[in-house]
Amino acid sequence: MSFTRTLRAVGGAVVAGALLFGTAPVASADQIRNAQWVLGAFKADEVWKIATGKGVTVAVIDDGVQSQHPDLKGNVLPGKSFDDGGSGEPLPGGDTHGTQMASEIAAHGHGPGGESGVKGLAPDAKILPLRLNKMTEDGFAPSIRYAVDHGASVINISIANDTKSPEDEKAIAYALKHNVLIVVASGNDGKGAEGIGYPGSYPGVLTVGGVANTTEIWSGSNYGPPVLLTAPAVDIVSAGDSGTSKYQKGTGTSDSAAYVSAAAALLRQKFPDLTAGQIANRLTKTAGLPPSAKGIPLPDAHYGYGFIRPLRALTSDIPAGPKNGPLKMPQDQASSGGNQANSAGSSGSDPASQPVKKKGWTPAFTAMVAGAGLFVVVVIVLIVVLVRKKSRRNGPPPGGPGGFGGPGGPGGFAPYPPAPPQQPGAPGSYPPPPGR
Repeated sequence: MSFTRTLRAVGGAVVAGALLFGTAPVASADQIRNAQWVLGAFKADEVWKIATGKGVTVAVIDDGVQSQHPDLKGNVLPGKSFDDGGSGEPLPGGDTHGTQMASEIAAHGHGPGGESGVKGLAPDAKILPLRLNKMTEDGFAPSIRYAVDHGASVINISIANDTKSPEDEKAIAYALKHNVLIVVASGNDGKGAEGIGYPGSYPGVLTVGGVANTTEIWSGSNYGPPVLLTAPAVDIVSAGDSGTSKYQKGTGTSDSAAYVSAAAALLRQKFPDLTAGQIANRLTKTAGLPPSAKGIPLPDAHYGYGFIRPLRALTSDIPAGPKNGPLKMPQDQASSGGNQANSAGSSGSDPASQPVKKKGWTPAFTAMVAGAGLFVVVVIVLIVVLVRKKSRRNGPPPGGPGGFGGPGGPGGFAPYPPAPPQQPGAPGSYPPPPGR
């Protein structure tokens, strides 16, 4: 049994003492909202005129979500614990990581007009909390399948496991088959691909790295081929544990993944007919790069295709693209036809890639028929020759022309039918009658 590790470093139990406990509650709340620099960077007020995540469920596989936090209350669905079979609530006095992620995705604030407290990028989305602290040999698979079966169209996983599970890839393929996008954090070790744990290293997931508010890559963000996108990771203000005034500031790719999940929820609302891969495609096609990274080949090991720009993703005219978009398919999905363009490739086993054969005679069968026809013609010619010789030798048959008793009578030959209008000696023509 192993334990998951969270991918966020909390920069203090609260944002700052003065913010939370110093002045009047309204002023404190305003300062908390103002500290959410990400909303300003994303032009959230313009984004929410287009989509708010309404009607979309995002599963948060983490250490639990505090459903009674004032900024989340009403947006958290009944969940499940895969540790002890209980609900998706966090343990009393436990970590607040899942609550932080949920608030960055779907918090609605509190007070008049929701103007106070923390607000998520998709404030009308619903959160399905799935608590997972103790990892079994089945890995994330049971929680992923539960999320798919209970209506989630986006799954956020901002925790990691160091052990690979054969069931995980099957569950990821199951999610993709049911059109569910899985968003995963790359990790905070500043390492290459060897630092990206699971499920971030599995094909089929959207792995996310982190950038600072300058849009430059954050130094602690793990990098490598699995990374497809980046998102804000530094000084992220979020809701904390239970209570009415607990907020936290932290840094890490956990937050980056949460914002990508929120952006995916917005796109799910605006473009309900797009597949999970096409949602990822829209995010990658509208991603940006800092000036220092302009012109680099994409996907880049650190930035992937760049940092997300939700407003552009919602408003740009972009073709839907292939079903799987930029996602690399797990083996189970590819072998079952989920990625025909990739899986058919070199093997040539995809029936759609083979030329259509028209029904008809094969060359061998045609040659056999022609040979049999020639043999019959030769036999007929031989019979005719023999009959003519015999006719000349014995004279006309008894009883006059046509046989015994008149034309067609017993003991004689019936006359040949008229020959078809063909050239003499042409194949299939009748030989002349004896004596003519």
